[in-house]
Amino acid sequence: MNSDAILESHQLIADAIADAEEIPDPLAGLAEKTVNDPGAPFMPEALEALAALKSDNRAAFEALRAQLKKAGCRVTALDDAIAEESGVTGGRGPTQADILIGLAQTSELFHTADGAGFADLDINGHRETWPIRAKGFRRWLARRFFEDTGGAPSSEALQSALNVIEAKAHFDAPERQVHIRVGGLDGRLYLDLGDEAWRAIEIDATGWRIVDDPPVRFRRASGMKPMPNPVGGGSIETLRSFLNVHTDADFVLVVAWALACLRNSGPYPVIVLSGEQGSAKSTFSAILRALLDPNTAPLRALPREDRDLFIAASNGHVLAFDNVSGLPAWISDTLCRLATGGGFAVRQLYSDQDEVLFDAARPVILNGIEDIVTRPDLADRAVFLTLEPIPEERRRPEQELWAAFEAERPRLLGVLLDAVAKGLAELPRTKLDKLPRMADFALWATACETALWPSGTFWSAYCGNRDEAVDGVIDADPIAAAVRALMQARTEWTGTASDLLGALAEMAGERVAKSKTWPDSPRALAGRLRRAATFLRKVGIDIGFEREGRARTRMIRIMTATPESRGAQPSAPSAPSVDPVKANVGNGFETRHLRTVGNPADGSRGENDATVRANLLKSKAEADADGADASRPSQSAPENAGWRTRL
Repeated sequence: MNSDAILESHQLIADAIADAEEIPDPLAGLAEKTVNDPGAPFMPEALEALAALKSDNRAAFEALRAQLKKAGCRVTALDDAIAEESGVTGGRGPTQADILIGLAQTSELFHTADGAGFADLDINGHRETWPIRAKGFRRWLARRFFEDTGGAPSSEALQSALNVIEAKAHFDAPERQVHIRVGGLDGRLYLDLGDEAWRAIEIDATGWRIVDDPPVRFRRASGMKPMPNPVGGGSIETLRSFLNVHTDADFVLVVAWALACLRNSGPYPVIVLSGEQGSAKSTFSAILRALLDPNTAPLRALPREDRDLFIAASNGHVLAFDNVSGLPAWISDTLCRLATGGGFAVRQLYSDQDEVLFDAARPVILNGIEDIVTRPDLADRAVFLTLEPIPEERRRPEQELWAAFEAERPRLLGVLLDAVAKGLAELPRTKLDKLPRMADFALWATACETALWPSGTFWSAYCGNRDEAVDGVIDADPIAAAVRALMQARTEWTGTASDLLGALAEMAGERVAKSKTWPDSPRALAGRLRRAATFLRKVGIDIGFEREGRARTRMIRIMTATPESRGAQPSAPSAPSVDPVKANVGNGFETRHLRTVGNPADGSRGENDATVRANLLKSKAEADADGADASRPSQSAPENAGWRTRL
């Protein structure tokens, strides 16, 4: 071939390449064109390119289809046109969302009582349970899609599929209970080991064993760590070598609290650790958390709002809060509900109507330098431990301590499980002469204790701890402390809330009475008295609320009685010796004239002055009305069993 022919051939090739480069890509900028021309995707060249893209790269096609839909294209008609272009009969075929929904049917769907959707997945021969909205389920579904199609689902297709899957779990699937770390069924307890095989420990009255397929469902929260395989033959005294426990009674209470944590339901007492710097409060808390519910973040700061506490309780069995310096009133009340079991409801984010519900109890650890718990209602649900500073010669390097603990952790878990099995066997026949506020906890610890120490050891330790807590809470509450001081010089005091507020202010002193902790109104004082009444009763001070006279004036009556903390129940008070009982037949209540009684031992008053009516704030008309009532014969009324209104 001569040179001219070669040059001509090269020119033809160059022209062909140039012509090919001038052919535009029909899909380039198609979404932008569709905004102004919804018919652009229906052009023959666009349909041909879309059909080819759908065949070659389904994920890319679905992504472009979503863009065209947002641009205003009628995608259903476009699907039919593409199917006709491809020669496919029966419509466009399954979308990515259709495929994802079909893949989800290979799992076992169900929902919980609050409507949350879950799925049981078969992964490598074991069952895993995941919330449908959790990352774990999304990853499983995306992996199954890739295995089935060789491509990746679009975000829109995945979201659409999850909406349908969740609806099917809610409306078409059964309701089941899902647990975190500890569950129960048919008299047995189950402890999630947290390992990759999703095994659990089954505990019943005969003992404990590891099972591969527990009958209860567990979910795994972020941060959960596995527990060791328990080993039998350990000693509970080994645990004491890792905890800075001051007395035998304190150690008994720590173990009792740990045994309560291994139950699937509350109540769970709040364990409160206080002590100065260097008393190993944080290490104490972390060891308990590692033994019972290990987590990558074992200790956390106290939440600042209900939502944060709700999230923490939803994602862990044991909650441990470090370096607490005072509890706001709202979180103290929330911890009360969390200890004994109660509902939480917080508004779902980005929604004005929906609420997220949580109804359960959780074990809680609090530690701090100062007195953390000062409100009586929470103190009545707590176990208090004061840790002593560790001398320098007794300190251990932290790495050495944790290495020794990890070596003993399987045996420590085993000895606790032995005690739990004993508790399941003994609980049906366990009785207590008196039931405290945390009655279920006390019964459970008593049922378990014979596996660890002599019968009665726990009850003695618990009663002593509660008595110490009474004095501590009264001292920390300025109102309770002032009431106790007020009643040291008398056996009875009666008057209005305003009268009492003034009397208590005198007892407390100007500095305390002007502090932020002091009630700013008689109404606020009444609320504080109701909170303190339980603990004041334990030291022999009864508080009652009544109404007096035709005006139904609200009165407060304070009397000394036999302290409940000494094991005696207060006897019914005798009837007043001066004023007769007056019956209000209309409302069914009896009213009595109230008075302040001085202590005869002080000798400062004569016998006739021992009784004083506290009517300082009454008008003359009210006083006259009372006098008129007193002059009338008393009407018949049912026998009054006692003066004190139930709080």
